[in-house]
Formats: sequence, C-alpha cells, structure tokens
Amino acid sequence: MCKKEFETENFKFFQNRDCEYFPCHKMENLDEFNCLFCYCPLYALGRDCGGGFEYTEKGIKNCTNCLVPHKKENYDRIIEKLLILIERVREQ
Repeated sequence: MCKKEFETENFKFFQNRDCEYFPCHKMENLDEFNCLFCYCPLYALGRDCGGGFEYTEKGIKNCTNCLVPHKKENYDRIIEKLLILIERVREQ
C-alpha cells in the first residue's frame, strides 16, 4: 500500500457531539473522543482485534471498556488490522 504524506491528519478524527449515544464509552477527555470508527471495524477479528474486550458468560464479545477505535492515535493501528481482516475474507 502506498503511503501518502499529508500536511495534516485531520481525516483521522471525527466527532459528533449531537449523537444521542455520545459518548458511547467513558473517556476522561471528551475533546479527544473519536467517533470516526463508531462501530468498531475490528470486532469481526474476534480475539485478534487487539482491543480491551472480554467475553460474557454467554460468549458475546463485550467491548464496553475498549477505547481503541475512539483514540485518534490508533487510526493507523486500525487500518493495519483492517488489512488483516481483508486478507482473511479473500482467503475464504
């Protein structure tokens, strides 16, 4: 993948304070709460997502305490993991 250099990286952050679910997770500094990946694209990676999750007694993945998709600095990490997900789908 070709990496392009940008003067700014504003595309890595989006916030919607008007959303009825904002904030969907507890975070100390809400000015840094990133809504770009509102629904975590890494959920489908299960245990390999790299986030702070746990499974409930019924086997459901609970991401309540995970802030990985809601921090601007994790944008590149998420994109790298998405490439893994894409490769897995291609292999099927």
